[in-house]
Amino acid sequence: MEWINAIVQGVLLGGLYGLFAAGLSLIFGVMRLVNIAHGDLIVLAAYLALVVTQALGIGPLPSLLLVVPLMAVIGYGLQRLLLNRALGDDLLPPLLVTFGLSVIIQNGLLEVFSADSRRLQAGAIETAALPLGGGLAIGVLPLLQFGVAVAAIAGLQLLSWRTPLGRAFRATADDPEVARLMGLDNRHVFALAMALSLAVVALAGVFLAVRTNFDPAIGPARLIFGFEAVIIGGLGSLWGTLAGGVLLGVAQSIGAQIDPGWQILAGHLLFLLVLAVRPEGLFPRLRG
Repeated sequence: MEWINAIVQGVLLGGLYGLFAAGLSLIFGVMRLVNIAHGDLIVLAAYLALVVTQALGIGPLPSLLLVVPLMAVIGYGLQRLLLNRALGDDLLPPLLVTFGLSVIIQNGLLEVFSADSRRLQAGAIETAALPLGGGLAIGVLPLLQFGVAVAAIAGLQLLSWRTPLGRAFRATADDPEVARLMGLDNRHVFALAMALSLAVVALAGVFLAVRTNFDPAIGPARLIFGFEAVIIGGLGSLWGTLAGGVLLGVAQSIGAQIDPGWQILAGHLLFLLVLAVRPEGLFPRLRG
């Protein structure tokens, strides 16, 4: 039963990793941008939630009503005013710009909030659990976290294939020059994609802040987990990204069950195995 419990908890943890990775996958799919600052933006969302909860006296989950639109506005502004200027045929300038942005966010948060770790308190929902029998129980908060991840990715998938905005995303991703000739403003489309990405990042940041302690320096590790989930699942595939997050979470839980020191190592080993055997990922986006 301990092994079954480890797998179940790994699946639920994979929902959080799916949230880490969904925005990263969306941005790469639309504009071929590898956002080095993605993990630090997750931490920024956590600190925004901290400010909102302290200022308004509300819980972390209700704070999403403010944090999600705030992060979306930040994403639109970043892309429109900064990142669009770096995009082009050369992949190096966007990498350098997002790396610089990562450094700025980390040091800005360190200056404002210090290096002390924080955590958001969600109340009774943190310890509530649903018994499954046989000594197994599923925490309500991890289950909610996984459900939000599925809903967010389903929403992004529906938007990508069933709406005019999604068609604009796919058109600019396939051929930006032709999309521009057809009347699309690529700068605006890219900015909307980044706004959506950071809206998902806001969800990830708040759930991260409730699940564990956070400080200004943990962003790069969240970036690695998100990047590994994207690669395992397959570049450009949103459902593949969720599957990659689940596999990464299960690998870490099984590694921790074997030896607590193997938790992170087990996830990295799975990532390297997939990269060696199937570099395009387990569920790459079909092209036709």
